[in-house]
Amino acid sequence: MRVYYDRDADVNLIKAKKVCVIGYGSQGHAHALNLKDSGIRELAVALRPGSVGVAKAEANGLKVMSPSDAAKWADVMMMVTPDELQSGIYEESLKANMKEGAALAFAHGLNIHFNLIEPRKDLDIFMIAPKGPGHTVRSEYLRGAGVPCLIAVAQDASGNAHDIGLSYASAIGGGRAGIIETSFREECETDLFGEQTVLCGGLVELMKAGFDTLVDAGYAPEMAYFECVHEVKLIVDLIYEGGIANMNYSISNTAEYGEYVTGPRMVTDATRAEMKAVLEDIQTGKFTREWMLENKVNQTNFKAMRARMGQHGIEDVGEKLRAMMPWIAKSRLVDKAKN
Repeated sequence: MRVYYDRDADVNLIKAKKVCVIGYGSQGHAHALNLKDSGIRELAVALRPGSVGVAKAEANGLKVMSPSDAAKWADVMMMVTPDELQSGIYEESLKANMKEGAALAFAHGLNIHFNLIEPRKDLDIFMIAPKGPGHTVRSEYLRGAGVPCLIAVAQDASGNAHDIGLSYASAIGGGRAGIIETSFREECETDLFGEQTVLCGGLVELMKAGFDTLVDAGYAPEMAYFECVHEVKLIVDLIYEGGIANMNYSISNTAEYGEYVTGPRMVTDATRAEMKAVLEDIQTGKFTREWMLENKVNQTNFKAMRARMGQHGIEDVGEKLRAMMPWIAKSRLVDKAKN
């Protein structure tokens, strides 16, 4: 596995380009502001008229353009809109308008890997994927550090796509931590698998199940929240800092013994078999097809599931308990009014 750092990248390559970030959500605001602070003078954000991001971007001193106008202007365009919108944006605004020989970049490989976008042959297609949420990409940059990024090239029409990608990654802070070589396929499939089985799907369901089990057994919801939700951060921070062994060094022997004897009862052979089935759904494109079909019916099931999650008791109790801990809000990464 090849890893690059700032010393391997020529940041002047991206400084010489007209760069456009398409979208101004979590990743979009981080990319745009980090690029700005790295000295990219010819910089714009592409947003549809009426987007809530327009006021936010302009408040941060960024030029805002329509996607079509930006496509005619830019040398490098970074697509950081939601996956389900990207193919439509490309077909409607970018395909006929992008300059010959320009570069179209992505922060996630789904639309290219699963052929939802079939880019023009004259375009460079590369990926710079920070391995962290956009709010972390921004906060780490501001403190002089960075989030590791993945780099992949799917189409090298200019013969210089890799170097431009390295330059872009360096400008958003990735070269401070490391820019790791991969492929669109590897990034896309491992990212979807991790999100679904561990980071989002698996973890959230595990927390909900633990919370519900304690509450159903008569324990106070507040106690259930602390034990099954709040303290997850304490454990994850220890693992993040120094691995599982570091976490086990910090916790009690009782907790460590419980980990060894009870963990395998939670993640059983049946769970591992289901993980393999989930991975197969991802690899074959079944998950992506279902998600794109969901978007064709206005996300009906998705919005219903989101609403059900919002009504779970874990959210109500959590809101009340977090209000008792003002230090959490003071150091929050997400401020919906700004980013």
